Parts: sequence; C-alpha cells; structure tokens
Amino acid sequence: MDWIISIASTILIFIAAIFILVTVHELGHFLAAKFFKMRVNKFSIGFPPKIFGFKKGDTEYVIGATPLGGYVQIAGMIDESMDDTFIGEDVKPDEFRSRPVWQRIVVILAGVIFNMILAVIIYTGMVWNYGETVIPVESVPGIYVQEGSVAGQIGLQTGDQIIGVNGREVEYFNQLFSPSSLTDRDLSFLVRRDGEVVTVETPPNFLDLINREGRFIDETNSLPSKILRVMNDSPADEAGMMDGDEIIAVDGEPVSYWLQVVQKIQDTNGSLQFDILRNEEVLSLTVEPDESKRIGIQSLNAADIFEIERKNYNLGQSLVVGFNRTNDTFFGIIKGIGRMFSGDISVRENLGGPVAIANITREATESGGWFGFWNITAFLSITLAIMNMLPIPALDGGHFMFLVYEGITRREPSPKVRMGLQQLGFIFLIGLIILVTFNDILRTFGG
Repeated sequence: MDWIISIASTILIFIAAIFILVTVHELGHFLAAKFFKMRVNKFSIGFPPKIFGFKKGDTEYVIGATPLGGYVQIAGMIDESMDDTFIGEDVKPDEFRSRPVWQRIVVILAGVIFNMILAVIIYTGMVWNYGETVIPVESVPGIYVQEGSVAGQIGLQTGDQIIGVNGREVEYFNQLFSPSSLTDRDLSFLVRRDGEVVTVETPPNFLDLINREGRFIDETNSLPSKILRVMNDSPADEAGMMDGDEIIAVDGEPVSYWLQVVQKIQDTNGSLQFDILRNEEVLSLTVEPDESKRIGIQSLNAADIFEIERKNYNLGQSLVVGFNRTNDTFFGIIKGIGRMFSGDISVRENLGGPVAIANITREATESGGWFGFWNITAFLSITLAIMNMLPIPALDGGHFMFLVYEGITRREPSPKVRMGLQQLGFIFLIGLIILVTFNDILRTFGG
C-alpha cells in the first residue's frame, strides 16, 4: 500500500510542477500574441484528449489529459496543432503571418522569457521569505575523504580544507558547488593542505562520477567525531557511551571525523573497540553493532560546529540574488549540455526524462517541503526554457530559426516545407521522450 501512495504522490507532485511550468510558458506566447493583436484560437495546457474546455471571445481554453506540454494556437501559424487550413487563403490582418518578423520573434521568444522570469521570481521569493543560510569557508577546517569515493578519486585527502574553485578563493562553502562552477570543462579546487595551497584538478568525467555515487562533498564531511546523543537501550548505551563523548580511535586507528566512525561501523562484522575522550580522560569501550550495523549514536549538527550565518534580504536585494541564481543555473545547464554533446560526460548518465524529473521533484519535496518543491520548479523552468530553444522544428527554437531565415532572406519558407519539418520535429520529440523514459527506467532499476 505504501508504494502505491508513493507513486501516486510522485505523479501528483510531477503534474503540479509541469502544470505551473507549461502554464507560464504558454501564457508568455498568449500575452505577446494578444499584445500585437493576433487572434488566438486555442490556449491548451496539456495535449489531447481534452478533459475540460470553454470558449471566451475568439479563444478556446483547454485542459488536456497528457500533461507533458501545451500550446497556443495562433491564427495563421504552423505549430504543434498541425493546422494548415489557412494555407492558400488570403492573409487576414489578425493572423500571425501578417505581422512583421520582429513581432513574430517576440511572440516565439515570449514563452522562454516567461520561464526565465518565473525562475527569477521563485528564487527571489524564496530568498525574501526564507533568507539564506551560508557557511564561511574558514569555519570548515577540513574534510574526511573516504577511500574510493569521488573526492578520493580526484585527489582530495582527509584533512584538506577546500577554499576555492577554478582558481578563485570563495567566501562561503556553498559557493564551491554552484552549477556554473561544477560544469566547467577545466574544473579544479583550491585546497589548503599542510599549510600550503594546492590545486586539485578533476577529470573530464567528473559529473559522471558524481552521478554514479550520488554525492560529492558537503558539510557532513567535516563533522567531528563527537557524540551529540546516545540512544537509550542502544548498543552504545549498554557499552557505557555518553552524550558529549568524543571518539578518538576505533580498533586502534585514530579518527577525527564522524564519517570515519560511520565507515568503521559499517565495515565491521563483529564488535569494535572505541577509544573515548571524556573529561580529559581516555576510556576504552567495546561495542557490538546491531543487525543493521548501528550502535545508536547521533552526530552534532552543522549549526553546532560551524559559524553558520543567516542572511536576510529586502525585496531589492532578494531580486539581485534571485537573478544571479537564475543566471548561474542557466549557464550551468548550458555548459552541461555542451559537455554531453562534446562527449566529455555520458548522455545516458546525465540526460533525464519524465521519470527522472518526477523522482527528483518528489525527492526535493520530501526533503525540503515547499522550499524543495519551488527550488526544483525554478530549476526545471530554466531547463524548459533552454530545451525549448533547441533548433528543432516543433520547438520554439525551430520557429525562431525559420523567422531568422525569413528576416535575412526576406522570403518566407514554403508552408509545405515547414509543415513537413514540423511533423518530423514532432516525431523526433516523441521518439526522444520514449528514449529518455526508457533510459530513466534502466537507470532506476540498475540496467
């Protein structure tokens, strides 16, 4: 029963996010067309079959049953609806084709622009309402690097203090892992090691490595091996561990970080010898983990260790942060796509379809509530804007290329050619959706 509820909630969250994104995108086309006094025959959110609809003025407003897109049918325009009944007829003054090229370009680009604006609005609203929590780099003295992890594979070592990215020192820990930085072709980290600053370069397939492991580095890698709380009646409690104890060695091997302790516990098949520092006295305790390889201890929180700063912004400052975050995400996605096309990173590992998007949206919502939902919605809005500008017939980018051609040559492409390319583009997109969905399923089930 739980898995049915999980799948249902995933679908509902996914549909909610897609509904918002598509509505805003199509609203951009709709308002731009209305502004230039073009007749809009249909405003559809979702593709057929039709669930609900009504007509007001010249426009029919429709909700479709297929929630993977939408369209605005503008009179005199060859679009997703494949309406060609107007071809061969006299041009009417309220049709798309009657307007100057620059006005038609504005209408085509309006959907993408609205998606970018939506991302700015969401990020601005999040920062304005929640503020921003940052950790100064200098308050994170070092990290634990597990052998064989992504961090270990690129050359980071336990005790390293990461202070910069791509040759530039940063002020806050979260700045080390911005989308724009992580997708750089020559990504490198500045590290303070044994009193010296060294550069650790990453391999071209760095993003693939992260995708396979599921994580890289965060503040948990720096948590010390000090116990916040010992669970009642747990193996640790029975062995005599107490709140506030600091674990300094496991089976005779010195430890300094919480993840080191976790790794030692997970790797064992029997009891462990813990050296505990308590009130400047070293105690030796034997603990046997339970069947799930846990001993019942809880780590300190990042807020207990690091000098976490809480930043609050007024509306103007929030707008600047929202714009910068949108800009950083936009260029991060662009560079990521470029690296997929160049072969630097795997298309299969990094290209996601509806299943992947639904899972990511659900996970973001489960971990961050409404904050997580809006955060991933803003990210998807930017992604939708970028994907729509690909020069593929049936997408905004395809329409844009036709208009650029017309603007340069002063000659409109043949309607038959446009209709044929539009159909090919639509078939290509359907095939692409099937392909990425199949790829999602293979990745989900480990194929």
